[in-house]
Amino acid sequence: MYRIVMLLLVATLFHASHVFAATELLNVSYDPTRELYQDFNKSFARHWKQKSGQDVTVKQSHGGSGKQARAVIDGLDADVVTLALAYDVDEIHNKAKLIPKDWQKRLPKNSSPYSSTIVFLVRKGNPKQIRDWNDLVRPGISVITPNPKTSGGARWNYLAAWAYALKQKGGNEASAREFVGKLFRNVPVLDSGARGATTTFVQRGQGDVLIAWENEAFLAVNELGKDRFEIVVPSLSILAEPPVALVDKVVDRKGTRVVAQEYLKYLYSQEGQEIAAQNYYRPSDRKVAAKYAKLFPKLRLVTVDQTFGGWTRAQKTHFADGGTFDQIYRPSR
Repeated sequence: MYRIVMLLLVATLFHASHVFAATELLNVSYDPTRELYQDFNKSFARHWKQKSGQDVTVKQSHGGSGKQARAVIDGLDADVVTLALAYDVDEIHNKAKLIPKDWQKRLPKNSSPYSSTIVFLVRKGNPKQIRDWNDLVRPGISVITPNPKTSGGARWNYLAAWAYALKQKGGNEASAREFVGKLFRNVPVLDSGARGATTTFVQRGQGDVLIAWENEAFLAVNELGKDRFEIVVPSLSILAEPPVALVDKVVDRKGTRVVAQEYLKYLYSQEGQEIAAQNYYRPSDRKVAAKYAKLFPKLRLVTVDQTFGGWTRAQKTHFADGGTFDQIYRPSR
């Protein structure tokens, strides 16, 4: 009888351990969001515990946005994706049907809880006197930017440069192509993601200027020292709107839909928006944006929809195999 009672007790405890085990989510994100989601995940775990009584652990995967999207398509079990641009999320629908076509309509602001833009990071004192995009095509200037074929940030960089050229007096597609071609002839190496490009510039000491996500530039200055780097804000840049999405087929198979939905919803909460701003992402909530307005420089911003006809068209024209980037980029030998 004693053995039977003990076996029943062990079975009960084993069952309870599974019932009350922490739920685990995987957030597959782009390169420079590591610090943001490190802070956000801790806050969300507290929020979910208070709301549901359950523990949740959120694991992260980071890399170039295009590369990350392909990993999900190829089977990486992401409960949610938080990528650099809408096209990469669209590809998860187009190639694997893991999410619905209308994914962008399920959350506010076209599923972009925060935004960013593109700026320049230079060495202290700005020794090469880099002030605007036209300085990046000067002979002898070494420009660091990641690979648009794998990095979402690099695609924003490229399009921001193209838009600048278009907006110059007499600017057109031909002059923009020539301008961006000159810029990439000044690029000595293409890292696969934005964080890799930052490492190349700040730790390896390569390049005169890094074309960077605004949040990545702030992070470099504040963590590595204002005595080493400074930010240059160009006259014109692009409104970057990184989207987030639930990966339906994965959460339904894993049974994590409810907590994953709450995870994305919490990005829009006041706490989530505060964390975004504190990590140098521009919050979408007006009140939080007003609170942190002095942190972010004002500059003229173009959009992908207005200037390039949307991401699907921009991707096909510029970044698909044989597209404009492939035509103008010739790696140095």
